[in-house]
Amino acid sequence: MVGHRQLLEAGVSREAIRGRVAGGRLHVLHRGVYAVGHLAVSPLGTDVAAVLACGGRAMLSHASAAAVWGLVPRRAGPVAVTVVGSRRRPRPGIALRHTEDVAVDDVRRIHGIRVTAPDRTLLDLAAIGSPELQDAVDAARLRRLFARDALLERAAGRPGARALRAALGGELTRSEGERRFLQIVRRADLPAPETNVFVEGHEVDAVWRAQWLVVELDGYAHHSDRGAFERDRVRDARLQGAGYRVLRTTWRQIQERPEAVAARIAGLLAMR
Repeated sequence: MVGHRQLLEAGVSREAIRGRVAGGRLHVLHRGVYAVGHLAVSPLGTDVAAVLACGGRAMLSHASAAAVWGLVPRRAGPVAVTVVGSRRRPRPGIALRHTEDVAVDDVRRIHGIRVTAPDRTLLDLAAIGSPELQDAVDAARLRRLFARDALLERAAGRPGARALRAALGGELTRSEGERRFLQIVRRADLPAPETNVFVEGHEVDAVWRAQWLVVELDGYAHHSDRGAFERDRVRDARLQGAGYRVLRTTWRQIQERPEAVAARIAGLLAMR
């Protein structure tokens, strides 16, 4: 992708640009934005072209930024771009938004393209009531891309603050999560498990040995980085290889769907 101004700054004259467009060496994607040599434009190339088309103070934002960060799947449709300062005319294929100002830390570069930072992206999704907000929050939380309290502080008084708070939910400490989990077990009149014990050389959160069932409680800080995620899956595979069934439940399920958690455990205990 290349912009008209970039070509001029590189010493390509306007006449030469017109000649290359006519000869098929440059293909117009937006006014003043060209694909070089071919029209087999990748999704990221489409994003780059949209940002170039909107000027030097433009940035990929909202769902398009979330997709580039890997927080949500890429969807068909217009590319979301936010422009700082002066308003620009709408362009086909671009969902254009404007903002008066943007903090330096709110803009990052990915593959050379200006993109809103993860926390700013979540704020933007919340502000427009995006149905993808919850998925984006969950994915960003797993990768530790934001600090919850700081994000809530920034959201205060902004559009979408309530939606963002709901998507973030409450954080449980490990001890609080375990206490609520055991409370769910007792209320469902299920047999009490052993907790925080070693099984096949691995410490597990809860185990019913006679029923060959292990339950792990996800959602604490030590479960939220990529390395821990991979280690957990290796441990699950080893436990399963030894004959145990492994059920993972999250802090959100413990808080919001305790009956469903109890029903899943009861069903698995009844199988052995």
